[in-house]
Amino acid sequence: MKKIGNKIVAMTITILLASIFLSGCGSSTSGGKESKELNVFNWTEYIPEVTIKKFEEEYGVKVNYSMFSSNEEMLAKVAAGGGVYDLTMASDYIVPSMVERDMIEPIDVSNIPNFENLIDDYIDQEFDPGNKYSVPFMGNTLSLGVNPDTIGVDVSEIKSYTDLWNPKLKNKLVVLDDQRMIIGMILKSLGYSANDTDPKHLEEAKEKMVELLPNIKAFDSDSPKQMMVNGEASGGLVWGPEIALAQREGANFETIIPKEGLLITMDNWVIPKDAKNKELAEKFINFILEPDISAEIAEHQPYINPNKEARKLIDEEILNNIAIYPPEEEMSRLEYIQDIGEAIQLYDRVWSEAKGSQ
Repeated sequence: MKKIGNKIVAMTITILLASIFLSGCGSSTSGGKESKELNVFNWTEYIPEVTIKKFEEEYGVKVNYSMFSSNEEMLAKVAAGGGVYDLTMASDYIVPSMVERDMIEPIDVSNIPNFENLIDDYIDQEFDPGNKYSVPFMGNTLSLGVNPDTIGVDVSEIKSYTDLWNPKLKNKLVVLDDQRMIIGMILKSLGYSANDTDPKHLEEAKEKMVELLPNIKAFDSDSPKQMMVNGEASGGLVWGPEIALAQREGANFETIIPKEGLLITMDNWVIPKDAKNKELAEKFINFILEPDISAEIAEHQPYINPNKEARKLIDEEILNNIAIYPPEEEMSRLEYIQDIGEAIQLYDRVWSEAKGSQ
């Protein structure tokens, strides 16, 4: 989940379909092998290979594991797949778009008994009431981390997103190259919803973003922790796990919870329309929700794990890291990124014009 896609309008799929020729994802699922192979399409570096091997051994099947790097790529290939993929991953605000375009199948939760392991805060969300089409996998927040030794201001003075505009932070920040998250943060700093679609509010956000640019050393969604580790950046407005990974590598970064609250996004399993092995896909989801398996994944990739039984097995140091897991008192203030429909075009314009002013 290093990059969360920004454009979910139909034009994106149309354009990409014209340029992408769908390749196979491993062995064919035709003929007698259909029930013995599972075609999974997922974000890069999201599930350890050892986990895939365990599923293959337990069920006597082969998993053809393909990867994508953006929601746009996933949408285009699933739309063109004709049942090639049995299971894929969609960010929360992408799910409604896929339902609207009849791209995914309803999920039979009765075939996923481990669904009961999921924490209530992460299920039955607005983007998929009742989890009819999706099952949560992992997620993360847009988090603020600072190095108290080099940031140039007293860390206790940084309490709000608005403090990022401090001139003393000039050329010290690495931020996500993600328009929904960064524009969303700016909107929250102005007192609006991160999903606001009012043109006047977005114009105001554009002006604020232009004012913030002198403090931004780099936009980076791939591996912003590198700049935090090597000392190029003293502050990061990045995915929480990136702060945690930087800390693992010895970077002295503290996480700050802004008074405006955090932005969160969750990735979810969905089953593409006409999937040939829907039952096996549901077994895979159930397997991933096994406490020991889920905990194993969380140890490798420190994203938010919504599995309450798995959390009993995860190292306390990980669970207590607020860069990864928001404190309990913050849960009610989390704001999910939502599908904003055609208003995404306004975000596109604000983003390109603000960045183009550099």
